[in-house]
Amino acid sequence: MKAERQWSKGGYIMRLARPDDAERYYAQNYDPLDPEVARLTGCKESFSKEEVVSFFMKSIEDCSRYFFLVISPDGDIIGESVINEIDWDLRCANFRIGIYQAVERGKGIGTWMIETTRDFAFEELKLHRLELDVYSFNPRAERAYFKAGFKREGVLRDAVKSGGEYADDILMAILETEWREIKGPQ
Repeated sequence: MKAERQWSKGGYIMRLARPDDAERYYAQNYDPLDPEVARLTGCKESFSKEEVVSFFMKSIEDCSRYFFLVISPDGDIIGESVINEIDWDLRCANFRIGIYQAVERGKGIGTWMIETTRDFAFEELKLHRLELDVYSFNPRAERAYFKAGFKREGVLRDAVKSGGEYADDILMAILETEWREIKGPQ
């Protein structure tokens, strides 16, 4: 059982997703899904309620995933931060965030989500490596990951298409030792 964790900043709250969030998560973020979110995350542009709610519920139960929601000061679910594909033997995992509401982007919320989740991964989960990929047409996200200590490890050239144009998939990661350097003496 995952212990309930919650962080807050400027009225925003990040906490583990709960079963009673599923319907609201769909209604506030997928009905309809912002086309820019679909483009930046590489997912399809439309999902049924059943698809979203079913995946949401499976994500909560998955022991190789931590699924955090970001709640705005007015109580809306505006984003998510996910640690997934956890390999407990190697102590590594994949990571991603998403801010679904365009009005909430550009406020520093993404940077806070990245840093909070990164710290949780190393402090609480005791991971050695946290990795992600970001598309080359999303330089704002890449800058936020750099700011949080992630380093470029490779580029899958022309690995995705956006608006009919090829783009790169940039691989990034941060290691436990690099995180410790950022955090300083504890």
